[in-house]
Amino acid sequence: MVYINSSIIEKILVVAVNRNKLTAAALKEFLDQKVALYNQPDFIENDPVSIPHAFKKKQDIEIAGLFAAVLAWGQRKTIINKCRQLMTMMDNDPHEFILHHREKDLKPLLLFKHRTFNATDTLYFIEALKWYYQNHRSLEDAFYAGDKVDTVEQGLNQFQELFFSLDDAPHRTRKHIPSPARKSTCKRLVMYLRWMVRDDDKGVDFGIWKKIKPSQLICPCDVHVDRVARRLKLIKRKQTDWQTALELTARLRVLDPADPVKYDFALFGLGIEEGRAKRIA
Repeated sequence: MVYINSSIIEKILVVAVNRNKLTAAALKEFLDQKVALYNQPDFIENDPVSIPHAFKKKQDIEIAGLFAAVLAWGQRKTIINKCRQLMTMMDNDPHEFILHHREKDLKPLLLFKHRTFNATDTLYFIEALKWYYQNHRSLEDAFYAGDKVDTVEQGLNQFQELFFSLDDAPHRTRKHIPSPARKSTCKRLVMYLRWMVRDDDKGVDFGIWKKIKPSQLICPCDVHVDRVARRLKLIKRKQTDWQTALELTARLRVLDPADPVKYDFALFGLGIEEGRAKRIA
């Protein structure tokens, strides 16, 4: 595949969009090229998805992935370093640690902190995950709410309710597991679902969950994706909330009904490219 020069084609695309002359076919061709460019194994190393990629066991991937997604806030290098630190504190065996840790094993975690995620949050995550894995084999069941397109939204609401169902759940920790019911974009959790559900031959996403289908996924609407999507007129809504994520995903489903969230790679990658170009300039 021959890749189009980004700086030139993106200017042409934006002009076409602004003049309402960009066809869906042209947009799809451009974004498909960008998916092919960014959805590659070398994407893994510098992204938080590298954290679960350090593991082979399904439950380890789920746990490491959940922490990596929840902590995906700030510079990617810092996120990765903090997640590696956390996995080290869990003896690089998160499922075993969650299920069989002793009280003394938790002491190092009292020092863990990333942004507003502190020891209180870490210890509750471990407690909640221990309770869950004592009764279930996979976290997929906590998110799965059926086969209809809108059931990912229900699944996210269901997961939050389940995760904070323990009597001693700290109120402060709830902000780290948002829900559509509170109008959040849930960008980190839908990114986590993308990791677990999407399955292709590139190896970035894991595809270890089979009940939830790629066609049901919602596109993560982070600052990079949001900015590029608005420039391409994929988003019209003024604010950025859950409805914005649904609007964007609906537009992406027109381009690929079976796998709309693959375009997260394109939109995110374009946003990173744009930011890098501005820094160089």
